[in-house]
Amino acid sequence: MNEKYRQKIELLIFGIIILLAFYFGRHWHINTEFIQGFLRKFPLIYSAPLYIALYVIITFFIFFSKDVFWIIGAALFGVVGSAVFICIAETINAVILFFLARNLGRSYVEKSLSPKHKNLDEKLGGVSFFWLLIFRAAPLVPYRFMDLAAGFTSIRLRKYLTAVILGSPVKMFWIQYIIAGVGKNVLSNPQVLVEYFLKNKFLMLFGLVYVIMIIMVVFKIRNKK
Repeated sequence: MNEKYRQKIELLIFGIIILLAFYFGRHWHINTEFIQGFLRKFPLIYSAPLYIALYVIITFFIFFSKDVFWIIGAALFGVVGSAVFICIAETINAVILFFLARNLGRSYVEKSLSPKHKNLDEKLGGVSFFWLLIFRAAPLVPYRFMDLAAGFTSIRLRKYLTAVILGSPVKMFWIQYIIAGVGKNVLSNPQVLVEYFLKNKFLMLFGLVYVIMIIMVVFKIRNKK
């Protein structure tokens, strides 16, 4: 098979997978109570790996479904347990999505880049570990898009995966701490979230650090254009 034709087929397959993920994300409702009740039937030694497996499988096919699993995790495993299990699942997802983009889209993108965009690709591939860590820790760019984008660039997997492992816990512990304190209302009642922040000065301070990191990310993205 002609190499250019093969690259187009691979990119088409990649596009179909992503479109299906978006479609399922919009039209497939996840029954939180069912999953939570199902996992409660098992002791921790079994419920933890089951939770991780369900997180990886379902969030892969249904984009933007992670919020549901964050709530389930906080209810079942508490702040520390849920954050650890989510980080493990996100690391697995990062590897899967990275390789998906690298093997089904990177070759076509690399061959199709103009000299100007090749220079941008080289800059993105050579981004420092510090910035990868900040991007992973700051709650601005969704993990799914980061994982796919990293696979499309020339970033080495080991470098990106190290940033994932070290940066994800910062975000996840913060989010799980809030969810464990506020509960399901974190998604439906913003006022409860505001009141919770006012009562927990530590979270407000940590939130300020996050705002600073987000501003850094925004400026970094703008400077890449």
